[in-house]
Amino acid sequence: MPFIEVQNTRLHYQIDGKEDAPVLVLSNSLGTDMGMWDAQLSSLTAHFRVVRYDTRGHGQSDVSLPGDNEGYTIDQLGQDIVSLLDKLDIQRAHFCGLSMGGMTGIWLGIHAPERLNKLVLCNTAAKIGTPELWNARIDTVLHKGMSAITNAVIERWFTPRFQEHFPQKIAPITQMLLSSPIAGYNAACAAVRDMDQRADLNKITVPTLVIAGTHDTATPAADGRYAADHIPNARYVELDAAHLSNIEAEEPFTAELLNFLLN
Repeated sequence: MPFIEVQNTRLHYQIDGKEDAPVLVLSNSLGTDMGMWDAQLSSLTAHFRVVRYDTRGHGQSDVSLPGDNEGYTIDQLGQDIVSLLDKLDIQRAHFCGLSMGGMTGIWLGIHAPERLNKLVLCNTAAKIGTPELWNARIDTVLHKGMSAITNAVIERWFTPRFQEHFPQKIAPITQMLLSSPIAGYNAACAAVRDMDQRADLNKITVPTLVIAGTHDTATPAADGRYAADHIPNARYVELDAAHLSNIEAEEPFTAELLNFLLN
């Protein structure tokens, strides 16, 4: 698997699809890695050169903390994408991010629109939770490990019916959570905790699709509607799913994504 140096850290990435196809970058959620997009890969590579990467602190990418007990920032995560595109000699790309990946996408839409063709924001929000909520999670993970929060996270990420009928699809996600580096996870939690991009949503001018989940309690559908209402001409789609809608509603998610990007 290839690695690339960006902003004094090493990102793990993978490219699939034809070299001459339009580029689509996929960005993972908090506590997962590029494998969360496996269900979409075969459909997407039929049309795109797909660039997946592990967000810093996740998967096989370096943790690279800026200092003792310091977290990441959403600016840092966004700049990682700009640097990744620079290093790969990609001038413009489509971008699709889910949850934390979507928050990174919002940053790109505001601060680096010249690098984007179309933007897809999935199960995400311009602001999520309170500092107290995030500090409590950071403290729990720091002292008790990822296993202390994994069951609760899975409960938020998938509906009860999906958990009952498709345990084989949930098992890899559970393992991603359990395997997440504690320092990297907490540093990314700090980035989400400190982020508030609501006032700048109207600065996003690239064509944007917002995907939400009807049963999402992590980033409720109201957050998706808020983003779509404040991004000029954004399209809004709501799926019968919880937080990881690309897995729970795999076929409609992929169909909506392709329809937006290809038309």
